[in-house]
Amino acid sequence: MPNIELDGIRLNYRLEGDGEHTVVLVNGLGDDLETWLLQVGPLTDAGYRVLIFDNRGIGSSDMPTGPYTTAMMADDTKHLVDALSISRFHLVGVSMGGMIAQEYAIRHGADLASVTLACTYASPGPFCSRMFRFWQDVAPVVGLGGVMRDVLLWAFTPRFFSDHPAEAEEFEQALRLASQPIPAYLAQLAAIQGHDTREDLGSINSPTLVLAGEEDILIPVSLQRELHGLIPGATWATTPGGHACMWESPDEFNRTLLDFLQSHESPARRDST
Repeated sequence: MPNIELDGIRLNYRLEGDGEHTVVLVNGLGDDLETWLLQVGPLTDAGYRVLIFDNRGIGSSDMPTGPYTTAMMADDTKHLVDALSISRFHLVGVSMGGMIAQEYAIRHGADLASVTLACTYASPGPFCSRMFRFWQDVAPVVGLGGVMRDVLLWAFTPRFFSDHPAEAEEFEQALRLASQPIPAYLAQLAAIQGHDTREDLGSINSPTLVLAGEEDILIPVSLQRELHGLIPGATWATTPGGHACMWESPDEFNRTLLDFLQSHESPARRDST
């Protein structure tokens, strides 16, 4: 896969499809670009070109010393799309990626045809803050694989484990083998611990979808409702499943996303890559 050095950091990325309109997908905490394995195909089949990439601190991108911030990673995203001459694109972020997308929409909204904020919040509040402090404390002790096995239980619904035991086992094995170095994980974790855009979300004027998993307990739906209420004119939608609804209920997630994207098309300039 290609990579590009931008403002002193090398980012690993992949472009799929050749549609007139581009969708940029931003990953969550501890997830590389393969996060979107169930979304890229449906998006390219629908005629979109898709940019996926590893955030700083994960995959084949650089892992500079942390802590990181979501604003810092929004700037990484900006540098990448500018280097690839991508303009007027749809930005989609999930979990930490949704926090990065908020910062992008606040800082660089003129770039966006739309922004989708999935399974994310404006500020962590006391519940998520306690959970993240626990992860921060135990990660150096049990390793990332141990933390991710705990995250698995928060990310999916009990119904998923009952109805899809083989898939649940596959996800657990993949998370158990997570290879992100602990310092890089903690650097990303710091970004979601410190994220707070509540004072700035009112400046977003891009068409915005806030998309929640109906049974999300990792980032409670109440926090996602709060986020929706802070963005003028934002659209609210839910999809079956929990925090990992993009994996648990991909057909419903993708259909909701595509309906929103297709309702907010605008002329796009083809890139020069």
